[in-house]
Amino acid sequence: MEMTTRNLHLDSKVDNYDGVINRNGGDMTEISVPLSHSGKRMPQIEGGNLYRLRDRKVLLEEKKRLCAWALGTALLGTLLMILHAELCPFIYQPGSRYAFIINCSISMSTGCLLILIVAFHYKDIRLFIIDHNQVDWRIAMTSRRVLGISLELLVCAIHPVGTYWEVGVPAPIAREEVEVNSSNSAPLCVSSRHREALLDTELLLSALMFLRLYLVHRTILLHSKVLLSASYRSIGSLNNINFTFRFVLKVLMNKYPARTLMVFIFLFWLIASWMLTLCERQTQEKTGRMDTALWLIAITFLTVGYGDVSPKTSCGKGVCLFTGVMGVACTAMLVAVMTKKLALNKGEKHVHFFMMDIQISKRIRHAAANVLRECWLLHRTNLTKGNSGEHRRHQRCLLEAIRVFRHLRLKQRKLRDDASEMVDLPKMQMIMCDLSANWNNSSRELEQRIISMEQKLDELGHCFQQTSELLAQTLRYHNPEIR
Repeated sequence: MEMTTRNLHLDSKVDNYDGVINRNGGDMTEISVPLSHSGKRMPQIEGGNLYRLRDRKVLLEEKKRLCAWALGTALLGTLLMILHAELCPFIYQPGSRYAFIINCSISMSTGCLLILIVAFHYKDIRLFIIDHNQVDWRIAMTSRRVLGISLELLVCAIHPVGTYWEVGVPAPIAREEVEVNSSNSAPLCVSSRHREALLDTELLLSALMFLRLYLVHRTILLHSKVLLSASYRSIGSLNNINFTFRFVLKVLMNKYPARTLMVFIFLFWLIASWMLTLCERQTQEKTGRMDTALWLIAITFLTVGYGDVSPKTSCGKGVCLFTGVMGVACTAMLVAVMTKKLALNKGEKHVHFFMMDIQISKRIRHAAANVLRECWLLHRTNLTKGNSGEHRRHQRCLLEAIRVFRHLRLKQRKLRDDASEMVDLPKMQMIMCDLSANWNNSSRELEQRIISMEQKLDELGHCFQQTSELLAQTLRYHNPEIR
């Protein structure tokens, strides 16, 4: 009875710890767990790792999807802001419902973006928990992560609010003034509720909405073939490579350098030009028009600066300053890309150096022949004791031939030094590996031969011993006295 109770108690512990109950129509299904001889549960390491890998793959797919949705929502809000800023001087009237609809759409897209950002970081924390063997989620909330999430939410929450129209001017008069000023520059569009004091704030908030484009690098990272490839991740983990956006950008610049730079420069040109028009719109200058802004950004990006147009506001000067800095950086990258494209590869360098060496060797032989010829002519002049002018001429020719010969020898030495610097280290390593393999094979064959020689020497010694025994027996047979 006591044994039965103990067995029932043990079974209930096992069922409560590892059993799974399926309540579909009242049926109960239990999953048995393998037990050791002592009655303890065997660790299911392989099954747990499979579940972790499955959950990790699902979380990565959800992170990719959330990041794509967040980028789409951010771009939608930015496009609505651009549409709002471009339509407000021409279409909106006091009390217009179009402004209210667009403003509400911008605010709704911002709210959706914040929800998507929070969901993305929630999935990231769950992924951290799985990677670190089911630790407490509070361990993942480090100060750096909390600061990054807070800053990201702050950046994504920035958006302009308010209804825009001309200040203190009736609608018909405002429309007439818009038509008159449209030929010179983009008309001013400010808030009638907060007057011109709110203008700089609204422009600043509109410009800061472009900070949402930081989501582009995250989307590129999560959707790149480098991160999705299992072979990339395996080899990278063996070589302690972190798959960050910097690594993905290096891969893109190596594979598609011209395409990557052209896309970046074109998008930066359009965004900076529109931001300049947004900043210069309040000055009623020609820099507030898009065509003039495109020209000004282009010449600033190329660090030319003709001086025909210039920004008037502090915001516009800041945009042009940042454009100049980015222009210098992109020019440096463009020079590096062009240098890499125009450089010779290893095979071309080998062919070029080989042909140059042949040509210089020919010229050295000709120069050496000229030195010998001038020596013979000078010697013949000394024997004939002819004109002193001819003697001096042959001396000058001999010195010139020696100088050319020395110059060509020095040039050949420099060329061979340059050729020796481009030694193919992987090829040399393969050659050394082949040599070491050949040496190992030779040593094995030598060992086998030594072993065979030892065996033959043992056989010879055994034969000599048998021969000596036969001789002794023969001698004893013929001479019985010998024992």
